[in-house]
Parts: sequence; structure tokens; C-alpha cells
Amino acid sequence: LLVLNQLQKDLEEVTELLTKATRKRVRDVLLAEKHKLEMEIKNQPPPKPKDVAEEEKSSLGGYTVKINNYGWDQSDKFVKIYISINGVQKLPAENVQVNFTERSFDLLVKNLNGKNYTMTFNNLLKPISVEGSSRKIKTDTVLVMCKKKREEKWDCLTQVEKESKEKEKAAYDTADPSEGLMNILKKMYAEGDDEMKRTINKAWVESREKQYKGDIPMDI
Repeated sequence: LLVLNQLQKDLEEVTELLTKATRKRVRDVLLAEKHKLEMEIKNQPPPKPKDVAEEEKSSLGGYTVKINNYGWDQSDKFVKIYISINGVQKLPAENVQVNFTERSFDLLVKNLNGKNYTMTFNNLLKPISVEGSSRKIKTDTVLVMCKKKREEKWDCLTQVEKESKEKEKAAYDTADPSEGLMNILKKMYAEGDDEMKRTINKAWVESREKQYKGDIPMDI
């Protein structure tokens, strides 16, 4: 780009000199130089377009915050994701962008009080219609409307959530009821606070004592 600017300035000066030159020999030299400069300018490679991602990044400014909190519900035709962002309704509409694919969407909110906000959902549970999906800006909320390809109920939003639920269900849904109860107790113990651990330990000791006395035959 710098070289091209220099060549254009040289061409402008040669053209200016041509208007003042009266001697044939001088004019011939200037005309030859003018032709040479025009050819060099023509052969200059076109300026490279800015990398789109880089341009997007530079236009963002500030720093980017990832959003994790959301709520969702559904109708027969849409899955609706409610994303809370204070003051989002004050932005120009073009600053709130949502890109959809058949199994994902990502939200970008640009330059809200010097910050950018992003949220991405990959591996949606079922396919959506890109053309039928949209977003609406409400007070302190962005509503993302994912158009279902098939009018059927979604049990959760993503494939990952589904797999997690299935694993959890499998841990409790066993042929032996006492084993299922043990799994539940183990989970409560692992995730509980000190008070919960003491309560479970006490119940366990009491149940063992009852078993030894013959009060309950089943080992829980």
C-alpha cells in the first residue's frame, strides 16, 4: 500500500510537469516516465482485505465476557432461550448478533458499557431451521428463538445434557432397589456439606445396628 501511494504521487507530479513542458525532448522523456508509472501502478497487487475475524476483533474493543446464565422453555414450534444482559435494549440492533447452524447458535453483544458478551450453544439436542430462527431484544434480555425442524418435545437443550441425565439415571435405575438407594446416598454424601455427611453417617450406623439386632433383614 505504501509503494502504491508513492507511485501515485510520482505520477501526479509527472503529469503536472507535462502541462508545463514545452521542449519535445523533455515531453518525450516525461511521457515515457508517465507510461512506466502507469504500468507499475496497474501491476501492483490489490490491497489484501482485512481478515474478517481480525476486523471483527478490532471493532469490538474492550474485553469479552462469557455468559453462563440462561433460562429456556419451548412451544410446539420453537425452543426459546432467555439470556439476561442488563441494558441490552439501549444498544443499536446491529450490535446484537446471533449466528445459527442446524445444531448450534452463538450470541455476540458488542460494546455494551465497554464490554462484549458472548454465549455459545453447540450440539443442540435436535436440528433447528436456520432460516426460521431469530432473536428478539427485550428489556435487559435477549430472546433467542430456535425454530424446531420437527414439532416434538425437547427434554433438554443439548446432547451433552441428555447424556449426563442418562448416566445419572443409569446409576440409580438398577435391578436391585437397595443398590439404587446406595448410589443416591453416595451422591448425597459426596456433594453434601459436613452436616449432611454427619447425618448420613449416623443413619448408616443406626441401620447397621438394627440389622445386627434382626430388626431389618435387607442390607442397605
